[in-house]
This record gives sequence, C-alpha cells and structure tokens, in this order.
Amino acid sequence: MSDLEQQQVEEQEAPSHQDPDRALLFGPARRGSELARAGRIFVELLRGFRALHFVGPCVTVFGSARTKPEDPYYDLARQVGRRLAEAGFATMTGGGPGIMEAANRGAKEAGGVSIGCNIDLPQEQRHNDYLDLWVDFKYFFVRKLMLMKYSYGFIILPGGFGTMDEFFETVTLIQTGKIAGFPLVVMGSEFWDELFDFLQRRMVPAGTIDAAELERIECTDSPEHAVRHILEVAIRDHGLRRQMAPARALGESSPRKT
Repeated sequence: MSDLEQQQVEEQEAPSHQDPDRALLFGPARRGSELARAGRIFVELLRGFRALHFVGPCVTVFGSARTKPEDPYYDLARQVGRRLAEAGFATMTGGGPGIMEAANRGAKEAGGVSIGCNIDLPQEQRHNDYLDLWVDFKYFFVRKLMLMKYSYGFIILPGGFGTMDEFFETVTLIQTGKIAGFPLVVMGSEFWDELFDFLQRRMVPAGTIDAAELERIECTDSPEHAVRHILEVAIRDHGLRRQMAPARALGESSPRKT
C-alpha cells in the first residue's frame, strides 16, 4: 500500500449520524478523532464506575428483551429477582424490557435494590419502570463490563443473540481466569436442552472444551435453588466484600435503602 493510500485509510471518517459503536468499528479515523473518541470512552467508563461503586453485592440477570409479561419465563425471572432481594443481593440487568424488566420488577416488589445498565438503541430499548438506579451507555462493551464487574454471580434465562453473547463471554472469562469463578446459573432447562446437548456431545468429544468446564454451570428451574447456590459459592469461595461507604463531600450516594 502506498503512502497516499495509507493516509486515505487513516483519515476516513464514519458518517456523523452513525451510533458510537458503529463509528468506533468503522475503521481507522483521523488521529484527533480517535483521541477524542478514546476520551469519550474514558468518560463513559468513569461515569459507570462512579454510579455503580456503592451498589453492594449484586447478581446480574441476563435474558431476552422480547419476552412478554404473559410468558412463563417472565414470571420465572420475576421470582428470581424477588429471591435475590430476599437474600440481600442487588439485582442488576441490562435495564430493558422482557426478562430484564421481570427480574428488576421482582427485586423492587420485594424491597430490594434494582439496577439497570441500559444501552442507547433509538429503535429498540428504553429502561424499564422498575429501577432504583440506571445508567445509560453508548458503547456495548462498556455496558457489558459494568454488568460483570460488580456481580458475585450470573443468572442466564432464555434469550437471543445478545443473551448467548453474554452467556458465552461470562463462561470464557471464568474459563480463562479473567474473572474469578463466580457462580453461573442457567435457568429454563427446556429452552437450553439442545444447546447443552451440543456442548456435551460435540464440543467435549472434539476437545474444544473440557467436561469440567461444563460442570461449573449450574442448571435449575428453581429460583430458590439458583439463589441458594449463588449464596453458597459466593460466601464459601469468594467472600462478600465489605460495602464501601460513599463520600458525601464528593457527591456520592448509595442506592441501598437505609
């Protein structure tokens, strides 16, 4: 590639109307634009850290945004949120409708802390009405970081591509030691049966995953069992860190009810 061609590649710009993720992934941009974008990403990270620093022990619930209130999985997620609240956990979700709304709703109805990390999607998602605290993010990867950083456990309910992405990224981070071996619970066994059959019958024999890695995943349809398992593993293997006190002089506060 000639110097001129290289310069043209480096100076191409994403159309101004594109959303931040698409602009980020568009390719090389002018150096000043890349620096400005890095600054915006840093500010979004800092805003997330500041907002969620005092949420205390929480569990993240993943699942479809398309699940309707009359769906049995909506009720299951609602029960999960309620049980998490009764156990003293904050319930964290992606903040949207469907399974996310149901888990937040159950937590809020039980008097627990309900948190949402919402993504700005103009045509699709707004935060649900059952949140004590929500943070809006422009970048998917920043949002996903926040959903994992503050949790002592993860619950996966039925969902689509986004849920599958969150499920397998969580498993990968645990497998590679990038996060501690926090409990991971999959619920809705009928929905996931064929996926786990594929993992056990194809991927394990092929040597692409180990059977022991699948054993880290707890499968149940019982909200009581799911929360009890998370409590036992989080306390036994990881301990529950002392919740930091907010510094009021810095304008900090906690969503925890006092």
